[in-house]
Amino acid sequence: MNSYDCRDRNVVQTSGEEKPTFGNPGKLIIFRFSIGSSDVGHHDANITKVRLIITCNLKKNRFLKCAATTMAQTKQKIFRFTFTHFFAMLLTVMFIVTVVLTFKLLTNDHCNCPRQETVIQYVAKPKHYTNKGYESNHKLAVLVPYRNRFEELMEFVPYIHDFLNGQRINHDIFILNQVDSNRFNRASLINVGYLETKSNYDYIAMHDVDLLPLNKNLTYLYPQQPFHLAAPHLHPRYHYEKFIGGILLINREHFNLVNGLSNKYWGWGLEDDEFYVRLKDANLNITRPENISTGMNDTFKHIHGKDRKRDTVKCFNQREVTRRRDRQTGLHDVRYKIISYKSMTIGSAPLTVINIELLCDRNVTPWCNCEVSKTEKN
Repeated sequence: MNSYDCRDRNVVQTSGEEKPTFGNPGKLIIFRFSIGSSDVGHHDANITKVRLIITCNLKKNRFLKCAATTMAQTKQKIFRFTFTHFFAMLLTVMFIVTVVLTFKLLTNDHCNCPRQETVIQYVAKPKHYTNKGYESNHKLAVLVPYRNRFEELMEFVPYIHDFLNGQRINHDIFILNQVDSNRFNRASLINVGYLETKSNYDYIAMHDVDLLPLNKNLTYLYPQQPFHLAAPHLHPRYHYEKFIGGILLINREHFNLVNGLSNKYWGWGLEDDEFYVRLKDANLNITRPENISTGMNDTFKHIHGKDRKRDTVKCFNQREVTRRRDRQTGLHDVRYKIISYKSMTIGSAPLTVINIELLCDRNVTPWCNCEVSKTEKN
């Protein structure tokens, strides 16, 4: 035993090898010893010294009641941050970031694969132009199916914009530009145009780009029933009773009611005849202009170029299918992608071009591309 000492307010002090002198009963006597770790059985290399504390209480009979405790004094290790530690931390951070990014990529759906449901991809919101002093609180979306008709478009937009302003119609013009490689599908483009505008407009005009109204009494006001502006007795070319093409006004509720137009009509013609049947099946009354003083030659201007050929080709079983009422397709299953919105003006007339890619299910309508049929035959 190397040394011991006693320190307290009410204890007997001892030092060296002197025997402690015990005082009166009740005194508290504390012995503290600093000894080597091997002396008390400690073999931990980190422990250098052991402090032994003996606490004694002197009883009346001069009998010492003592208790002993030990406290180990360990070496203090100094941590040194090295390049190895830095490199290990860097690898750990990189691993965590990689795991997080991989998880996000796996949980996000970026697939542009064709789907059975409607595919809508908004690239930008269209800019809507407003005018003051409208005839009513209703808003008209002029939907113009379009592909490669630039000359007609340059004449149509300024003309129809001024015509509608003359009637104080709150309107916007949307050019539904089909940009895919499939055959032209007027009906599906109108379905897409309606879906893209229905939240901001309460009625639409299904409007051909090559037909301009000349008579100021041809009104574009909100229709309570479907209103066929280009009536058979006024249209310069088509005069049969069931014809409802050219220009047709219909409100949002009725267009929803009949589920829009059929999506099976790729190529030119017959989609408006099928739409006529839809309107009749829904017990809607098709109205037409009355008390118009002009006739077939001077009510409308038809600006369709004579050298522009219509796509009247029929392939696969198209002729058979498109002669029947379509009860399968319509607004609910038109498949498309919006490539972009382009707001622009022609002269002072504003318009929005919606570039649309129509998606074709060849199992349902293989005639969306008749070139495939020709290839198979060869």
